[in-house]
Amino acid sequence: ADAADAARSAADTAANRAARLDSLQRDLTGALSAWAPVRDDLEVAARIASFSEGKSSDNQLQMSLSAYVVAYRLTQVVAAANERLAKMSDQRYALEHSAAKGAGDRRGGLALMVRDDWSGESRDPATLSGGETFVVSLALAVGLADVIMNEAGGQMLDTLFVDEGFGSLDADTLDDVLDVLDTLREGGRIIGVVSHVTEMRERIPTQLAVAKGRDGSTLHVVGV
Repeated sequence: ADAADAARSAADTAANRAARLDSLQRDLTGALSAWAPVRDDLEVAARIASFSEGKSSDNQLQMSLSAYVVAYRLTQVVAAANERLAKMSDQRYALEHSAAKGAGDRRGGLALMVRDDWSGESRDPATLSGGETFVVSLALAVGLADVIMNEAGGQMLDTLFVDEGFGSLDADTLDDVLDVLDTLREGGRIIGVVSHVTEMRERIPTQLAVAKGRDGSTLHVVGV
């Protein structure tokens, strides 16, 4: 009799547990069904995020979306810069945009190389001399201004200031650079040049001279 009572009690307990488990299973199945669309959306979002960050194997360039957009803009800047650089370097140098990773570029797409048409080789901009670096930088700055102007519906960037760097140029390169700046000035832009190079006084008609003194600096306009 005791064994029968114990067996009935165990059977009741097992039946209650089975009913509870069956109820929990139905709840879990319903919850999983309700969560399935969210889970699918999460997987899609995770794949898109990985792809846009350049971490997905599907991203052949291994380039983030932001870097890709900037790289596209950079190609436009390089194209505009090369028009100026060819004139300033006597048709020697041209910039090349590379999808390879550059120094400090974790995702690639923003590297630049300098093609030397005299030697037929491309090299890292870090190998340029001080004067060559200045010319390339100036060409990029002017190219960027041209691209911004086009993006702004043709609205002119009226003023451009170039601070120093001319002292590192040889006489021929200095003439080429000033010719380009004169072209920009003739196109309606105001070009301001900050320099200590004596030769530039002969090429710049209007000057704002700064004279140092014990009591401070004084300004006077030359050529007006």
